[in-house]
Amino acid sequence: MPSLETNLGKLLKLKNPLILASGINDSNAASLIRGAKDGAGAVTSKSCNVKGRKGHDPPVLISNEHYILNAMGLPNPGAEKMRDELALAVKECAKLGVPVIASVFGESAEEFAEAAQIVAEAKPALIEADISCPNTMNKTFFSDKPESVSAVTRAMKNATKIPISVKLAPNVPSLSLLAKAAEDAGADCITAINTMPGMAIDPIARRPILTNKVGGMSGPALKPISLRCVYEISRAVKIPIIGTGGIITGSDAAEMLVAGASAVGVGSAFYYRRNSFKLIAEELEKVMKENGCSKISDLRFQE
Repeated sequence: MPSLETNLGKLLKLKNPLILASGINDSNAASLIRGAKDGAGAVTSKSCNVKGRKGHDPPVLISNEHYILNAMGLPNPGAEKMRDELALAVKECAKLGVPVIASVFGESAEEFAEAAQIVAEAKPALIEADISCPNTMNKTFFSDKPESVSAVTRAMKNATKIPISVKLAPNVPSLSLLAKAAEDAGADCITAINTMPGMAIDPIARRPILTNKVGGMSGPALKPISLRCVYEISRAVKIPIIGTGGIITGSDAAEMLVAGASAVGVGSAFYYRRNSFKLIAEELEKVMKENGCSKISDLRFQE
């Protein structure tokens, strides 16, 4: 049978390329540990900032068979409390051979750095800079200009020795330019992509359904966008990419790996399928076997 073991560049060794994406069943140590036990190759925590955040008032989420639209607003208890949850998760997930990734955000490069310093005390394998959340009124959106991408990346690199992954947005003028800015500033990895800004309207009430009006779209409808983004980034940088967005099946995961990702973020699949990691891994293994691929690196784009 094909082997699902792979490496995220020189950063992490993974038993499979499936990574629990930030924001999905990951608000505390127990949920991260559950993700590891359910078959994830790595797990990512919910994004946190230094002081914590209440998030938006409901309704904050709607879904159908095509997409999920959420405007949670990055609720979190703050970096210090998240650090304690991460420390427990790191300890327990290590027993399962599953690395833990911590996600942070801020309203300035300095706050990103401070949050990174705090969560670094839990010794996660990687820290993800969420510079691209689409539903926080642009207060944490730093991924539209090379200068702001560079500033956050440099600040975090100066704050900790733990490798940094920069999470980019799909709705920007030149994704390859922004990814290169992150790489040049010292980023060790790119996470691509965050959700796509979207809106749902109630035609009877004649108003947006979400309290925040705008939310981040994920789910199957996002996959063509995320594939294009990962493909574009993979041709602009040499650092590894965690490809995220619309991964529901093993075939989806294979497509993302072919596009240029080293690992695959899985999030919305939890809303559509039970036992997502197990099923996606089995399906990916089947796709590889049917196409004569013995290892993950065999899934590469054919020019």
